[in-house]
Amino acid sequence: MSLKAKGRRDKLFEAYLEKWRKVLTMANEDVRKTLAELSKDLQESKARLEEAQRVAHVGHWEWDLETDVVVWSDETYRIFGLSPQERPMDLATVRSMVHPEDREPLYQGVDQDLVAGERPNAEFRIVRPSGEVRTVSSLTSERWSSLPGDTKRDASGRPYKLFGTIQDITERKRTEEALQESSRKLQDSKAWLEEAQRVAHVGYWVWDLQTNRVIWSDETYRIFGLTPQEGVIDLDKVREMIHPDDREAVFRTAGEAVRSGARADCEHRLFRPNGEMRIVHSLGDLKKDSSGRPYQIFGTTQDITERKRAEEALQRSQFYLSEGQRLAHIGSWAAKDLGVRWSDDLGIYWSDEVYKIFGLDPQNGPPNLEQYLAAVHPDDRASMAETVRVMHEQRSGCDVVHRVVRPDGEVRHVRCVGVPVFEDGVFKAFHGTTIDVTEHERLTQELRRERAYLAEAQSLAHIGSWATNFATRQNFHLSDETYRIHGFDPRQGPPGLERFWATLHPEDEPVVRATLENAVRAGRDYDIRDFRIRRADDGQIRFLRTIGHRNPVGEIGEYVGITMDITELKRAEEERERLRQLEADLAHINRVNMMGELAAALAHEIRQPIAASITSANACLRWLARDPPDLERARAAAARIEQDGNRAADVINHLRSFYKKGTPPERGIVDLKDIIREMTALLRKEAVRHSIRIHSELHEDMPNVLADRVQLQQVFMNLMLNAIDAMKDTGGKLTISSRLTPEGQLIVSISDTGVGLPAENTERIFDAFHTTKPQGTGMGLAITRSIVEAHGGRVWATANQEAGATFHFTLAAKAEADA
Repeated sequence: MSLKAKGRRDKLFEAYLEKWRKVLTMANEDVRKTLAELSKDLQESKARLEEAQRVAHVGHWEWDLETDVVVWSDETYRIFGLSPQERPMDLATVRSMVHPEDREPLYQGVDQDLVAGERPNAEFRIVRPSGEVRTVSSLTSERWSSLPGDTKRDASGRPYKLFGTIQDITERKRTEEALQESSRKLQDSKAWLEEAQRVAHVGYWVWDLQTNRVIWSDETYRIFGLTPQEGVIDLDKVREMIHPDDREAVFRTAGEAVRSGARADCEHRLFRPNGEMRIVHSLGDLKKDSSGRPYQIFGTTQDITERKRAEEALQRSQFYLSEGQRLAHIGSWAAKDLGVRWSDDLGIYWSDEVYKIFGLDPQNGPPNLEQYLAAVHPDDRASMAETVRVMHEQRSGCDVVHRVVRPDGEVRHVRCVGVPVFEDGVFKAFHGTTIDVTEHERLTQELRRERAYLAEAQSLAHIGSWATNFATRQNFHLSDETYRIHGFDPRQGPPGLERFWATLHPEDEPVVRATLENAVRAGRDYDIRDFRIRRADDGQIRFLRTIGHRNPVGEIGEYVGITMDITELKRAEEERERLRQLEADLAHINRVNMMGELAAALAHEIRQPIAASITSANACLRWLARDPPDLERARAAAARIEQDGNRAADVINHLRSFYKKGTPPERGIVDLKDIIREMTALLRKEAVRHSIRIHSELHEDMPNVLADRVQLQQVFMNLMLNAIDAMKDTGGKLTISSRLTPEGQLIVSISDTGVGLPAENTERIFDAFHTTKPQGTGMGLAITRSIVEAHGGRVWATANQEAGATFHFTLAAKAEADA
């Protein structure tokens, strides 16, 4: 090659080099600019990334598993509470900052995930140097190695490096916990609301006015007696369950609420499916859309059945209380200011009965203090004003009786009782009662007069009253006359029981003590009819009678009784005994006279057959004196003599058979009416002499009886004479009556208005030789009983309600006797 050519080539090469130099220079400049821009963008991106990490509390980390060196981003340092630094962290430091309770589970989980070829992800707590505990979430990148394309792993397949992020989720966790707590509280609130609805029997409902469908809460279902269910309920079904008498009013109230927008408020009754009626109170508020058109009513329904029943019971109780106060004339009052602050009205409340007691109108309200004191009787006004003042200043109660003057001028006695009311030791008010005790005061005054009369009567009758416990020897009550009877002075106070024992006569003391001790031991009443004492004041001997009644509700030995001074009575009895003997003598003379009359009557009965016999005998003699003698007629006359003699003998034999033992009676058909007429005629003179009327009340169809006529005459004679004897001192009425029993027996009763039956041993009056009459033999009623029982009947006596006694006996009617 020539030099020229070579030089040209070199120039061209240099030019080419210069060109490329320029090109490279330009390219380098572009690259430099590009790198500068990229570096700037990278720095900006890094800054934005770090800002994003700081804002999101997200840092990144890189963990060299061979060296256990950990590289953190600045935010990771901040998350762990450290200042950012260039040098990496070692794993031991990182491990030490993990919460002790999470440390082992965390790293064991990481090892298990690496062996299993899974990305280690975990949430755990860390403890900052300040001691603050934070919760973090660590996520490992899907790219396990830290460098692109670096897939080095050890023999087990475990990577050499891990890269991931860590986020401070403390606030999120707290938010989540707060949300969970709020959710739990919301659930609790819902449960509490449901429980509150159940306990309070309050349910809610939503009424869709467009569809006429209703949504009920569970409690609303239960109120209506239905099982809670999901979904809506048809309004027609609701309408059917409302009480027919309330249905129209309920829906009228709802319609007015829709038209006016006012709250619906009504009480009504409903019927549950089982027929039970309940009372509910419903409230409803209208809901409107943005255009003002009503679309819904939300409301509540409360079962107020028990409350209504309680209100009714309370009203009844208030009525009973008011009625009780009215009947008992007791009113109640309260004063909330008395004892707290002094004012003219004192915050007084009066019940209606207090107004009635004072004769005031409740419409005018309770009087103030001045008006109240003006209603008090002038003589009691000052003391009542002082009572009110003391109550206020000392907060003490009162129990006073005073008089009030009603507006019409009537004076009433009232008792005012007031008590202070304290709560937890703090005074609250006064409560009390006002009682109209006018009648009580009048009765008290009457009682005082009666006690004075009783004391005077005891003094006049010499009868004292007492109440004593003989076991404890304690006297509870001694009347003044009891003191005087024993010779004690009432003004010196009650003497002990021993002082009364000391007045007993030595001869009577053992009997009196024994009687009392036996009565106390047996727990029965006693009556010591006659014992003597020696009066304590003058030593005079007195005869006493004491009657003690054991108090059945008292303690052992507790008795109430009377003591009577019977000294004058004893003397009168002695005088009366002498008079009684004289009366007995006179009665005997009367009895002899009466027996003479009875003998005359008996002689009359015998005289007739004797006279007839004499007549027949004379006739017989005349028939025999004829020539020739008329033997037939003489024989007939002799037969009549025999009959008349037998008739006279029968009268005597019947009388003898009554007294003669073992003689059988001669029974025949007897008309009791005839016997009663005969006995009435026979005893009428005796009855008239003693102003006694004999009256018969016999059964119209009284049958005849099969009996011995003479013995029945004796029964009527004995009973009628006893009746006359019972009324001979006072006069009276003797009644003979008869009646038939359903069994066909005839009952005859002889009643008197005399002294009556003896108080004791009434059943013994039919015994032989038992008599209550000084001159009696005790055989009359015994003979009567033997005759009646011999005829198959019985005899008994009863006391009349007003006066006297009635003797009854039964006999078998003829038909029954025949049977």
